[in-house]
Amino acid sequence: MTTVTGERDVELRIGGMTCASCAARVEKKLNRMEGVTATVNYATEKAQVAYEGDVSVADLIATVERTGYTAAVPEPPAAAPAPAEAAGDAAGDALTPLRQRLLISLVLTVPVVLMAMVPPLQFTYWQWLSLTLAAPVVAYGAWPFHKAAWTNLRHGAATMDTLISMGTLAALGWSLWALFLGHAGVPGMTHPFEPTIARTDGSSSIYLEAAAGVTTFILAGRYFEARAKRKAGAALRALLELGAKDVAVLRAGREVRIPTNELRVGDHFVVRPGEKIATDGTVLDGASAVDASMLTGESVPVEVSPGDTVTGATVNAGGRLVVEATRVGADTQLARMARLVEEAQNGKAAAQRLADRISAVFVPAVIVLALGTLGYWLATGAGAVAAFTAAVAVLIIACPCALGLATPTALMVGTGRGAQLGILLKGPEVLESTRKVDTIVLDKTGTVTTGEMTLSGIHLAAGVDEAQALRLAGALEHASEHPVARAVAGGAESRIGALPVPEDFGSVPGLGVHGVVEGHTVLVGRERLLADRGLVLPAELAAAKAAAEAEGATAVTVGWDGAARAVLVVSDAVKPTSAEAVRLLRGLGLTPVLLTGDNKAVAEAVAAEVGIDEVIAEVLPEDKVAVVARLQSEGRSVAMVGDGVNDAAALARADLGLAMGTGTDAAIEAGDLTLVRGDLRVAADAIRLARATLGTIRTNLFWAFGYNVAALPLAAAGLLNPMIAGAAMAFSSVFVVGNSLRLRRFRPLVRTSADG
Repeated sequence: MTTVTGERDVELRIGGMTCASCAARVEKKLNRMEGVTATVNYATEKAQVAYEGDVSVADLIATVERTGYTAAVPEPPAAAPAPAEAAGDAAGDALTPLRQRLLISLVLTVPVVLMAMVPPLQFTYWQWLSLTLAAPVVAYGAWPFHKAAWTNLRHGAATMDTLISMGTLAALGWSLWALFLGHAGVPGMTHPFEPTIARTDGSSSIYLEAAAGVTTFILAGRYFEARAKRKAGAALRALLELGAKDVAVLRAGREVRIPTNELRVGDHFVVRPGEKIATDGTVLDGASAVDASMLTGESVPVEVSPGDTVTGATVNAGGRLVVEATRVGADTQLARMARLVEEAQNGKAAAQRLADRISAVFVPAVIVLALGTLGYWLATGAGAVAAFTAAVAVLIIACPCALGLATPTALMVGTGRGAQLGILLKGPEVLESTRKVDTIVLDKTGTVTTGEMTLSGIHLAAGVDEAQALRLAGALEHASEHPVARAVAGGAESRIGALPVPEDFGSVPGLGVHGVVEGHTVLVGRERLLADRGLVLPAELAAAKAAAEAEGATAVTVGWDGAARAVLVVSDAVKPTSAEAVRLLRGLGLTPVLLTGDNKAVAEAVAAEVGIDEVIAEVLPEDKVAVVARLQSEGRSVAMVGDGVNDAAALARADLGLAMGTGTDAAIEAGDLTLVRGDLRVAADAIRLARATLGTIRTNLFWAFGYNVAALPLAAAGLLNPMIAGAAMAFSSVFVVGNSLRLRRFRPLVRTSADG
């Protein structure tokens, strides 16, 4: 056996877990091994394990398998050419059989419950039809619970699956005994609806509706849970899909198109205007502006020329580039970000369901109570029928039907109302975090600001007409594809209307454009472009340019007919709703923090405008997750709002991630909540709605258990009439559904036309 000395890390994919308590068992077993520290995440079905000494990966896998689950080392991302599609297909394949099992069980269960609860439907041989319909539900529909219960039994453990399996099998088994050996099978047998508490003859009672109903309700809960879990890997798939799929490589002076995963370090490849850069590299030839907003979230394009580095998945917004590949595959910045997202997701503790936490005590207690009830009645001479009737009643009433509805109904109503308000909640794991968060980190670009370059200021030399300056500058910039040029042209068009067509248009890479407009020789671009042609900025324009640049804005100089005549300021404007959003978030007890890669002057100007006191600026994209981790290490519970790929890892690492729906897919999938409209004010409503949904789920779970716990003494005393048990089951389910429906009345803090 191969052994390893020194600390090593490995990620294992865990199979066979059915609830959060399964993850806790695997984690406990791994951590009992000497030199092993493990964290198991039920949501992602992965274990992050640090081990040292003579422990090997094979030992770790063997320990997991002895616990009753499967373990394997996942294939590296590069091993599969299309991981995104494969992951999506696998998730779909896993969900299909569960949906099929639920639908079949639902169709068979409805008539069984109706016949048991509505006496007029109890025709002469109704009990036999009930058996015919209910038996497949218990055998086929509940098979996952039986299988999990058997696995747990072999390893001396008990979970909610154990109770579900025992309860449904006990109900079916007793019904079979009553039908074939008791008096329940006689023609004309009925279950009269008599709301009395009295000792009954168990040989005349069947519990088929309880067996089928419990199975279907719990299956529904598992299905909605699985559908939410299906998105666990979507952030990584979205990141991987950002990259270019193919690339034009220079081979012997000719361009050859190859798949991106065939690129090697040292290859020279061509990037045309509008194309994605295939991988990280160094520019060898050409000059252009590179739009990195999809990766960095920052709206200002980066000017590149020979010798500058470029990042894979960013977009060439200007001229033709020839780039030498310096990093490929798993070494690129995009791949590193994907790893950061995955590590952050795995590091986030799985939310322990209240039901699973209670089951650790509740399940063994119920089993002991059922056995104690059987022994007591046998010891007191009540007879085997009475003793088994009471014991089986304990198991049946202890299996809470409403538990299967408690989480999914509240989640469905809450998510439905959220969708109406532009809020998407991903699943029950999200909700507990909303109750605890006390700090909210706001990404600047695209979250607090619009994320788009706009014409925000115009400074003119003495005697210059504003309309003329905009017309001449806008006409030239309209012919350029540069993002700053588009902002100038768009601003000019919105202010003065249609723009003239320039003549003799030309561009100077990295500096600006020139041409003739309406008979004037016009220059638009950097100050150096004008200076090279002898145009010097007047003192007032130089001061305006310096002030704009000090605030992080882009200053565009304009000159014509031999003189510098204007400075146009282009910047990323603050959203008009951001200041109000910050006020609403403070009202929820949250401390806002502005986080950005921009320089400190820009960040502080934006923070002052919207009312944020704490600013963290000049942060590299890959370091945002470290900032969130540092705030958490200070004892804060952190929510994060962002929209860029560079925010994805931080969104996943935060206790609560809120993604702007106007941002990248990677950010949206990494977040716990998505704000569809891109309005930061909705973040406050999202947190309020999530907290309300969590409160509803907790209330549902309390009553789901409460009804059953209250009825346990009656069952143990042999006083539980089957119809009372059925009515209690129905009432608890109706209560849970009705309580969940109250979420439809949730009202946002800020009303808009989309609120309905």
